[in-house]
Amino acid sequence: MDFNVLVLGSGAATPTFSRHCSAQIITICGSRILVDCGESTQNQLRQYHQKFQAIKTIFISHLHGDHFFGLPGLLSTMHLCGRTEPLTVYAPVGAKAAIELLFEVSATKVNYELNFVEIDVDQPTVIHQDKGFQVTAFPLHHSVTTYGFLFREDPPLLNLRPKMRDQYEMTNDDCIRVKNGEDLVLADGTVIPNDQLTLPCRLPRSYAYCCDTSFDESLIPILSGVDLLCLESTFDNAFSTLAEERCHLTAEKAATLAAKAGVRQLLLTHFSARYREIEPLMGEALAVFPDTLCAADGTRYDIPYKLK
Repeated sequence: MDFNVLVLGSGAATPTFSRHCSAQIITICGSRILVDCGESTQNQLRQYHQKFQAIKTIFISHLHGDHFFGLPGLLSTMHLCGRTEPLTVYAPVGAKAAIELLFEVSATKVNYELNFVEIDVDQPTVIHQDKGFQVTAFPLHHSVTTYGFLFREDPPLLNLRPKMRDQYEMTNDDCIRVKNGEDLVLADGTVIPNDQLTLPCRLPRSYAYCCDTSFDESLIPILSGVDLLCLESTFDNAFSTLAEERCHLTAEKAATLAAKAGVRQLLLTHFSARYREIEPLMGEALAVFPDTLCAADGTRYDIPYKLK
């Protein structure tokens, strides 16, 4: 099943002609999820042929405008386009009140069920579970309350090797336990390791979104081994002092964090509008972490299967 990320906006603070404000569509286990919703997100959805009504869940990392100001307009447009399906929005405390106030003063109503779930956690916490995957929120260090999101597939059921069931006279309960990764314990106490009973299978894939944040090594165990890490890279080293003052990352610091966490691939995003070309940022990151990509609006990044 597809697991990919479509970048709708990869710019920081202010949109440019080539880079819009932060927004992504994540496709996982058949679900379509919007992460962040900066200005013009609904235009970007149209530009890249994404159906508004297919989005069932929205995650907002923080309430800075370049990640949040597109949400009221999108919610209203969904109503105007006839949405009837429920929609759930996960966002930091304050988002619900802000949307409700804006809807009140503008006399805006929506005819679909709009559910706000306010995030208020101080450690990694599973906040959303769906068929085949779960989403964990974790705090980031930024100038306002900000969260990262880890999307992870559920482990798949294992397949028994041919004739194992008959050979060990396994009951239905035995088969269920083994398919869920347990070893088989025979009546005489002998333990048959799971990998002798089951075929090699794919590992659950994962994607982490961290935008915006300063350098924080406490994120390393959370991000450890992630298949694709999307991490902000607002500045190059020439603006390292400014990056620290504004609780952002340079490309080099982002790559350092990715290397320390042992992720498979790094996707840089959230580039300052001062950069017409991002080769300087890319170069600084590649010197530290070779498997680095730079996000581009309209580009889809696949997370491929991997075997155990």
